[in-house]
Amino acid sequence: MPSLDQAVRAALANRHALIAELHEQHTDCYRLFHGSQEGAGGLTVDRYGQQLMVQSFHQSLTRDELLALHEQVNETLAVQTLLVYNDRCKGNSRVDRNDAVHSASDEALADLVGREWGLSYRVRGRHAGQDPLLFLDLRNARGWIQRHSAGKRVLNLFAYTCGIGLNAAAGGASEVINLDFAEGNLAVGRENGALNPALAPMQFVQSDYFPAIRQWAGLPIAARRGQKLPSYPRLEQRQFDLVFLDPPAWAKSAFGTVDLLRDYQSLLKPAILATAENGTLVCCNNLAKVPMAEWREQVLRCASKLGRPVREHEQLLPAADFPSSDNNPPLKTLVLHF
Repeated sequence: MPSLDQAVRAALANRHALIAELHEQHTDCYRLFHGSQEGAGGLTVDRYGQQLMVQSFHQSLTRDELLALHEQVNETLAVQTLLVYNDRCKGNSRVDRNDAVHSASDEALADLVGREWGLSYRVRGRHAGQDPLLFLDLRNARGWIQRHSAGKRVLNLFAYTCGIGLNAAAGGASEVINLDFAEGNLAVGRENGALNPALAPMQFVQSDYFPAIRQWAGLPIAARRGQKLPSYPRLEQRQFDLVFLDPPAWAKSAFGTVDLLRDYQSLLKPAILATAENGTLVCCNNLAKVPMAEWREQVLRCASKLGRPVREHEQLLPAADFPSSDNNPPLKTLVLHF
């Protein structure tokens, strides 16, 4: 096994051409070390503009290891990055905010800005949630959306901080709606919109997925047995030219359960029905244990059973900063053309 120093050095060398290409695309947010595939499982090193975010999920780094890694990155990039170390080795991958290994400077934890595909994004090393505000493995999908949104009505489901919506607006979409349950996520989405004032304004809907998508799809909203449904926004039935579906692995609410392993169809069916004839649905599955071939067959079968067979489809792979030795990356993205 190579040392951490050797593994990081090799990963940085392998990214030399990619980083140059990304900088030409006005992108300074990318993964520098993908530990599960590059020699240190559970360790990730990501650049978000001026910030360097190091996260450990299995074993904490020592202070010496962390500072040596930081120095390596600064030397390679010729940039003095601001270090944030999120140790997430404890239960449920929660950030240990005691910062026993390294306490980030106030400057590193301040609101910063990163760039991707020429757009600006809010960067925060620490916030109320656990994950970074921009998932870097979805960069290629965001770029695809930007290139294919001109004149389209776009619906961004499970929008998180609205990166997909932002790229749709940048691509010339006629309308962009971002749906998310968490107001905090949409608040960051609004910040991202404000950081790009030349773009047309986006719309934001705070709602549980199931009542919102079922109303758009023209389906009834049923209560669980013996339970009264909470209030939810009333929406008109309608369809969209381009729909993006990127659900979390698992979540439960009074309206239904998100379960990518056992019941992807309950998420997919109403999303298909909310997609217009000759429209496009881009759907994601981030469970590593689900093989691409198996999931693709499930998705295509579901569409056929609904009477909306897929005319053609393609897979969008994460970029080279997310290497996969078996060519089956955890994040799987399918573009479905109806």
